[in-house]
Amino acid sequence: MDTRYSMAQQKKVLIITYYFPPSGGAGVQRWLKMIKYLPQFGIEPVVLTVSEEYASYPQYDASLLADVSPQTKVYRTKSTEVLSLYKKLSPKGEIPHTGFSNEPNPNFMQKVARFIRGNLFLPDARKGWNVHAYKKAVELIAQEGIDTIITTSPPHSTQLVGLKLKQKFPHLTWVADLRDPWSDIFYQNKLYQTAFAQWLNKRYEKQVLAHADKVLTVSDDCRRLFEAKITPKYPIVVLPNGYDPDDFTNVTMQKQTHKFVLSYVGVFSEQYRIDVLIDALTHLAPKWADKVMLQFVGVVYQEGKKKLQALPYQVEFVDYVLHKQAVAYMCNADALLLCIPDIAHNKGILTGKLFEYLAARKPIVLVGPKDGDAATILERCEAGLCCDYQADQLINMLLSLLSGEFAVSQQPYQVAYSRREITRQLAHLLLNL
Repeated sequence: MDTRYSMAQQKKVLIITYYFPPSGGAGVQRWLKMIKYLPQFGIEPVVLTVSEEYASYPQYDASLLADVSPQTKVYRTKSTEVLSLYKKLSPKGEIPHTGFSNEPNPNFMQKVARFIRGNLFLPDARKGWNVHAYKKAVELIAQEGIDTIITTSPPHSTQLVGLKLKQKFPHLTWVADLRDPWSDIFYQNKLYQTAFAQWLNKRYEKQVLAHADKVLTVSDDCRRLFEAKITPKYPIVVLPNGYDPDDFTNVTMQKQTHKFVLSYVGVFSEQYRIDVLIDALTHLAPKWADKVMLQFVGVVYQEGKKKLQALPYQVEFVDYVLHKQAVAYMCNADALLLCIPDIAHNKGILTGKLFEYLAARKPIVLVGPKDGDAATILERCEAGLCCDYQADQLINMLLSLLSGEFAVSQQPYQVAYSRREITRQLAHLLLNL
């Protein structure tokens, strides 16, 4: 660890985040890793999050707590969660996953619950944490001598905590980090919102963009999306997601088959144009079905799972695993499948998974927009191939991989996307606000 900064020299920053270990899933990684590395660059993070006893996490991964330094102050509060009721209405007793990928065919009561959530709980159903988070934040600002706060979302309701704190303490510097689109999020049409609810949600979004002292987001297209809504006080800063080199040390390498393994790691939802994948694999089946294994690690929507199982390939489904295990699956694959939803505003989707795929040093097969930010990074890094939702393009991509014609570049491109390097950029920004 960089020891140039003593605790007394470090600038304290309050980070307000709903998702924090023992929560699992992709939404945890960005700030878990930044909090890990910030002290190396003169920033002492003070974390405010929800208590596990009151949270409604779709996924759990207690192993991520190992990345939280004993020196990091973490304060946890109660929450008033309506999703506990939603969970009771779910046939499987589950919290909704991203884009309701675990609910492809909602029953009547689930549809009613979605309508209530989309119209009465804005911006989202985790807004019940706000009153508890705000009260504790006011206390911590005085107790810890805080002059800078960061709110990160989703859930976008967390941004309203920052808005209220800025109104109470005008001298505070408020940084709003938006990891996903807000009113344009791809599953918005599944909430059955009225015109008034849509207006109110967009109003909240604009208030945050207008009043935050600095807005961060994860991609150039997301930046353009937010800037089109309102002119922020200062230019929006793009800090992409990344990968932590520590996660790729001592990874168990033990491939279980002689077949070519095409692996997908994460949530595979119905927005991911599975038809393109099915058509391409069906075309290749006569020659390659006995030589290729398809592997899906994580959540796959039920109808998609049935379609994949009908293919003449060996298909392996692995339920949600701990993050370290997910990394091992990436590293043991021969190629990695990355899908971007075929939806509006999808060019700016840059998940943390992309950068972990890069760190695994395996060829990446991207089914997504060729003019999107993810495709640009793949081309720049010479790390993969992209098809624009076209089965014939995907067929050619897969043939290139299976025949050994495509190899990942050996250029040291990963350094730019390491969590430590991205955190260094964040610290520079915070120290010079």
